[in-house]
Amino acid sequence: MNRREAIESAVRILAPRIPRHEFEAVTDHALGSRGLHGASPEAAAWLSLTAYIRHRLTDYDSLLDEGYDQESARFFVQDDMNAVLEEWGAPRRVVEE
Repeated sequence: MNRREAIESAVRILAPRIPRHEFEAVTDHALGSRGLHGASPEAAAWLSLTAYIRHRLTDYDSLLDEGYDQESARFFVQDDMNAVLEEWGAPRRVVEE
């Protein structure tokens, strides 16, 4: 199994009901991100999935633009992120660190 197949498999496990176009975007991000090259396929899939949801499907970037720091912005979008993860059938959730 090559790296793309391993990441695709991990995304399918992490979010079995993810829409196809978002599945492709998450997979491509996991493969193209220099910061994720050394990560396991499972870690790369999870980090890419949560980054995609945070930046594309929540108000996170708008909150940053309004002057919120990253930690505060993440706090305010956590419930929205978890709602998407639930909708996509994900067994994991984003939790406060």
